[in-house]
Order: sequence, then structure tokens, then C-alpha cells
Amino acid sequence: MKFLVLSDIHGNLEALDKLDKEFSNADAVLFGGDFAKFGEPETGLPVLEKLCTKHDTIFSVIGNCDEPEFLPEVEARDCSIEKALIFNEGLAFAGSGGGTKFTGTTPFERTEEEIMSDFALVAESKETIWNNLILISHNPPKDTKCDMVSGGVHVGSQLLTDFIKKVKPLVVITGHIHESAGIDTVGETTVINPGALLEGKYAHLEVEKTEDKWRVVKAELCSL
Repeated sequence: MKFLVLSDIHGNLEALDKLDKEFSNADAVLFGGDFAKFGEPETGLPVLEKLCTKHDTIFSVIGNCDEPEFLPEVEARDCSIEKALIFNEGLAFAGSGGGTKFTGTTPFERTEEEIMSDFALVAESKETIWNNLILISHNPPKDTKCDMVSGGVHVGSQLLTDFIKKVKPLVVITGHIHESAGIDTVGETTVINPGALLEGKYAHLEVEKTEDKWRVVKAELCSL
């Protein structure tokens, strides 16, 4: 399967229109959250509505700049995977939105424990092999190329990193930290922060199943 990986649109409708060819070439879209501009949560709905015109299969969470009350709008359009475990084309998808508490200036800041609680269906499952699982977490795992702010400080979630090491999903899609667009690994799990589409950044992901095991064929960062 071929995925178009997006995050942190922050109201940039023009960037979505520039990706029409990318949308048409993708089997599905993975979106890491932040529909709205910083301080303007009302800008999230136009982004959601336009995104839904671009592709029929979207797996999404909301970000720290999106109000928690915005989640029902995403759920109503059958795009949300927050607190869920969705199966599609042999793959499983689970998601968690918002960002860890930091400045207190964005509407959806949470504790690490609250963020991780969204993955309860995965954590409580009797399934022990999650090679087909793709997690989407707006907040990145700690100590990767995907969670570093200026000054070299890692600001991701240690609990998420620990969860990845335990569950061993195929891929983790994240966002939130604009300056840390990157591709890394935690154990055998590929971690992708596509960067902010606000700044014209996105990513491609391709996975395939061979001999009853899923693997990442391609993961690459792109820009408009």
C-alpha cells in the first residue's frame, strides 16, 4: 500500500491543492494532526472539509492546536482513529491526538498518560504480534530524529517510546515538532515525522506484505 503522509497543515488550504497528484497516487492518507492555525481553531474545519474532498480513505488524529471539541467533526467524516483500532486491507490503525503539556497556550495539551490511554485497545489486546500496526500520534516518541527542538532537546514522550519498544508496530506517524521532520527507527519500527505541510513538507510511505509479514518498502521526506 502507498500512503501520503501529512501533518500540521495549520490552515494551509493552498498546500492541499498543490498535492492533487500525490493524493491520486496514494491508496490512503495518514494525517498526524493540527488542522487549525495556532490560536485560530475555527480554521480547522475548512481544512478538514477540503482534505476529505482529496481522498476517500483518511486515517487521522487531531493536534494540540485543534480544540478537543473538534474531534466529533473528524469522527463524523469517518476519518478519526483516536482511541480506536481500525482494520483495513490487512493493516491495523490506532491513533492518539493532542500534545504533551508545555506552554499551556494551545487548546489540546495532555499528560503523557492521557495520550497513551488512547492506545488502550492495542495495549489490552490479546494480540502479541503487531507487525501490521500503524500508529498515528501527534505527539512524537522521545529520543528520535522526530522530536528534537532547537538546542538539541528531545521533547517527545518517553511513555510512547516505551510502548513502541513493547508492541513493535510496523510504523509510527507523528508530527507536532515542525523543526524535526525526519525518519528514524525505534527498534524495528519506522518512525516518520513528515514535517509541517504549513511549510510545504510531507512524506511518502509504502508497505507490503511478503511471506505473512509486513515490511516498509519506502519512506521518504518530500517538499512542495
